[in-house]
Amino acid sequence: MTFKDVAPLTELMKWGSLAVVGFGLFIATFSAASDPTSFGHRYWNRYTSSMERKLRPMFIFLPGRRIALVQAIVLFLYLVAHILLDIPYWYLGVVLIAAVPGVYIEQLRKQRVEMIESQLDGFLLALANALKTTPSIGAALASVATVIQAPMKQEVDLALKEMKVGSSLDQALLHMASRVGSRQLDSALSSILIGRQVGGNLPKVLETTSSTMREMQRLEGVVRTKTAEARFQLWAIGLLPFVLVVLLNALWPGYFKPLEGNMIGYILIGVASTFWVSAIVLARKVLNVDL
Repeated sequence: MTFKDVAPLTELMKWGSLAVVGFGLFIATFSAASDPTSFGHRYWNRYTSSMERKLRPMFIFLPGRRIALVQAIVLFLYLVAHILLDIPYWYLGVVLIAAVPGVYIEQLRKQRVEMIESQLDGFLLALANALKTTPSIGAALASVATVIQAPMKQEVDLALKEMKVGSSLDQALLHMASRVGSRQLDSALSSILIGRQVGGNLPKVLETTSSTMREMQRLEGVVRTKTAEARFQLWAIGLLPFVLVVLLNALWPGYFKPLEGNMIGYILIGVASTFWVSAIVLARKVLNVDL
């Protein structure tokens, strides 16, 4: 048997071995996930439930199992690509696949909070005008819900539904504040609750609160403009180490090999990572201007 005859057979055996290993991993994973008493099944349920708990306050009713399933498929394909192509620093891709859904959901939550805060001014003015024609805050909220836009409309509609099934106005507004998690919304709802309990000219109180929040938003815009360059520098500090690692490894393959496989190298990597994280945290604290 010549070398030309052996080469195709070796290639076929390699692909067959990969197929058998992949099928075995799939069967093992499926068996662990199907057993209700297994650690994998319990972790799967906790993870999918946590995804749904994060999405539900944003009125996104996507099943958590679908998100986890997509992650599992992407992770499997990525590991197969690593076996075939020998991807350098492949573990970083695993961490990225695991972290992306949580980071993306948190980004969606922040964007939603910002949209609600931008609507607070108009919401308070509309509520103040409605209270001038009706003394009931519940009726005023119902009339305001027809003229405001999402996502504030979603929160007001849910508060009205809670009031219809037995919750008090105070409870419904407190639930709204806890769902959104915005300091500005807390202040706006606190002005409504305090003005309702203390008495007085509630429409005037709401108009004053609206004016104050409008000025706060203007000041926050000024601060964001002044710190835009510093935030860009923060991104540069955060991404520069990864860019250097990729470029140096591409120009001189094996450049970082001396750091692998010995304790001194691991210590140096740990010290550098600590300094990097400390710089990011310190820069964020400097840029976090509290008005």
